[in-house]
Amino acid sequence: MSTNGRYTITAALPYTNGPIHIGHLAGVYVPADIYSRYLRITGKDVAFICGSDEHGAAIPMRAKKEGVSPQVIIDKYHAIIKKSFEEFGISFDNYSRTSAPIHHETASEFFKKLYKDGKFIEETSEQLYDPEADQFLADRFVTGTCPKCGNEEAYGDQCENCGSSLNATDLINPKSTISGAEPITKQTKHWFLPLDQYEDFLREWVLEGHKKDWKTNVYGQIKSWVDDGLRPRAVTRDLDWGIPVPVEGAEGKVLYVWFDAPIGYISSTKEWAEREGKDWEPYWKDKDTKLVHFIGKDNIVFHCIIFPSMLKAEGSYILPENVPANEFLNLEGNKLSTSKNWAVWLHEYLEEFPDKQDVLRYALTANAPETKDNDFTWKDFQARNNNELVAIFGNFINRVVVLTNKYYDGIIPAPSTLSEIDKQTLAELKAYPAVISSSIERYRFREASQEVLNVARLGNKYLADEEPWKTIKTDEERTKTVMYVALQIASALATLSEPFLPFTSSKLKSILDHSGLNWEEIATKDVLLPEGHQIGKGELLFSKIEDAEIQRQLDKLEATKKANAAENKTIEPQKETATFEDFTKLDIRVGTIIEAEKMPKAKKLLVLKVDTGINTRTIVSGIAEHFTPEEIVGKKVTVLVNLAPRKLRGIESEGMILMTENPEGKIVFLNPDEDNANPGAIVS
Repeated sequence: MSTNGRYTITAALPYTNGPIHIGHLAGVYVPADIYSRYLRITGKDVAFICGSDEHGAAIPMRAKKEGVSPQVIIDKYHAIIKKSFEEFGISFDNYSRTSAPIHHETASEFFKKLYKDGKFIEETSEQLYDPEADQFLADRFVTGTCPKCGNEEAYGDQCENCGSSLNATDLINPKSTISGAEPITKQTKHWFLPLDQYEDFLREWVLEGHKKDWKTNVYGQIKSWVDDGLRPRAVTRDLDWGIPVPVEGAEGKVLYVWFDAPIGYISSTKEWAEREGKDWEPYWKDKDTKLVHFIGKDNIVFHCIIFPSMLKAEGSYILPENVPANEFLNLEGNKLSTSKNWAVWLHEYLEEFPDKQDVLRYALTANAPETKDNDFTWKDFQARNNNELVAIFGNFINRVVVLTNKYYDGIIPAPSTLSEIDKQTLAELKAYPAVISSSIERYRFREASQEVLNVARLGNKYLADEEPWKTIKTDEERTKTVMYVALQIASALATLSEPFLPFTSSKLKSILDHSGLNWEEIATKDVLLPEGHQIGKGELLFSKIEDAEIQRQLDKLEATKKANAAENKTIEPQKETATFEDFTKLDIRVGTIIEAEKMPKAKKLLVLKVDTGINTRTIVSGIAEHFTPEEIVGKKVTVLVNLAPRKLRGIESEGMILMTENPEGKIVFLNPDEDNANPGAIVS
C-alpha cells in the first residue's frame, strides 16, 4: 500500500461544447474517481480536481452554428456536465471552469512568469487565413488531410483518426470550416514554447525515470514524439474567445487553449483551497505530494510533454508521478461520435435507467479500455448486471440480510467455536484489501473490480457449503456461527465496494446500520460487525434488466444509424436529359425468377432464369452479396428485356434486373409484387 500522504488527482477538463457520454466516463472519470475514493478510505489527504474547459475555437464554432453567444454555450453545457458528474457519484473535491476569474488570473500570471523569465520565443510566422471571412483561422477552424495517416477530415490541431498532434499548416489541402474557402498564409506574431529545449529533461524524467512504471501506450507515444524531435509550440492564437495574452503588442490574441486548460487544474485547486481554508501550494509544489493525471489517450502529448515542459519552465511545480491514460471505448462496434450522435449520453442514461448509476460504473470498469480499445455493448451491460451484480453480489447480501432477520430479528448472533472452514474463510477475507490495493495502485481498475466481486463469491460459496437454512433445524449454534461469519464478509464488502459502487456501498452500510470501516481495518480487525448489533431490513441492491429494456437501447441506436445514413446519403445528380423517344426504346417488363444459382468463382454474381412473359431467359445479376438464391426464387422483378446481350464470365446475359438501394445501403428490387402484376406486363 502506498505511503504517500498527500495526493493531487486531476481528471481531464471536459470540453463544454456538448454533454458527457460513456466514453468520457470509461476513459477518465470513473478510473479517477475509483482511485480518489480508495485513497480517501485509506486515510490519504486527497485533492480530486477538475473543471469545464471553456475556451478554444470549437466553442465559438458551436455558438455560430446555433446563433447564440459563446457564453450561452458554455453555461448550458457546464451545467449539464456538472450535474451528470454529481449524479454518477464522481467525487470531485472541486469542479471549476476556465471562464472563472481565478482561472484567468492564474493562467495570465503563469504566462507572465514565463515571459518575464525569457522562456518563450517570439516569432512572426505564416499562419492560415480565411480571405472570405477576413480572419486568421484557429486550429479547429481548419480541416484537411492528415500528413501522417491520410485521414481527410483531420483538424488543424489534431487528427482524431490516428491521434497525431498537428499544426494547421501541416494539413494537406486545408479548408476553412467558416466559409469553405481555401486558406491563404499570412504573417502574424505569436509566442512559442521551445519544446526542443526540453528534450533532455523529458528523456531523463520519463524515458529513463518512468520506463518501468508508466503504461506502455503512454510511454510509447512520448518516446515516439521525443525521438522524432520536438519543435517549438505556439502558446497563443489569433482568436477573440479565450484569455487575452497579457503582454504589450498582443491585441486580438488569446492564450492557446492547450496552454491555459491544464493550468485549470491549478486554478481549480486554488478555488478549492480558498473555500476550505487550506494552502493550495503544497498540493502543487511540495515534493512529498503525488500528482496523478487521468486522461484519454488523445491527451497524452499535452499532459506528458507540453504541460510538464511548462511546469519545468516555471520552476516551482512538481511533476506528475503517473499519467495512466486509457485507450478509447467504442459503442456496438463503431467509434463513439458526438457529431453523429453515436453515443450513450449520461443525462439520457439516468432518465432511462434510474438509480442504476453503479451498474454503468461497474460495466464500464469491468470492460475498461486500459490497454487497448474496447467495445461497449448493451448485451454485455445486461450480462454484467444480471449475471454478476444481481446473481453474485446482490444475491449474497440478500441471503445474509434476509436470513439474519428471519432467524434472529436482525440481531447479529454470537458465534461459537470457529471451524477450520470459518477460520480459512475469514483469513481469505483479510487478504483481499491488499490484493485490491495492489491492483488499484497499479491502475488496474478492471482487475480490482473483479477482486471485489470475488469477495462476494467467497461469501456465496461459504453459504452454499455451510447451508445455514438446513443447519437451523439441526444445529442452532453452528447456524449462529455461519451467519456471524457471513455478516463479517458483508461488512467488508460495504467498504471494499465503495470506490467502484458508491451508491451500492452507501445502501449496504444503511442496511447493516454501520458507517463502514477504513481499508486497513478489514485486514487487521477480527470483528467487523459485533455480536448484538442490529441490522436493518433487506432491500434489493440490484434488479434484473430485462431484454425489452436492452432492445429499446438497440432500437435507439439503429434509429441513429438510419438517420445518419439518410443525412449522409449522396444523391446522384440528374443525368443528361432524355427525350420521350429515348424512353420508348426501353422495353421494361415484369418477370418472375424461376431459378437462381451462384456463379462459380464469383463473389457477387447470381445466374438467374427469368420468365419475362415473352420467354424464359438467362440474366446474370450482381446481387449475390445481398440475396441467397433460395430467397429470390419465385420473386417478381422488373426487367429491361431489350438490353443487348452481354457475356459475363462465359455466360450470356439477356437483360437486366432493375434494382435500387435502401437507406442502409442494401440492394433491393424495384418490386411489382404488391400490385399483383403478371409476367410480361409492360412498365411505362
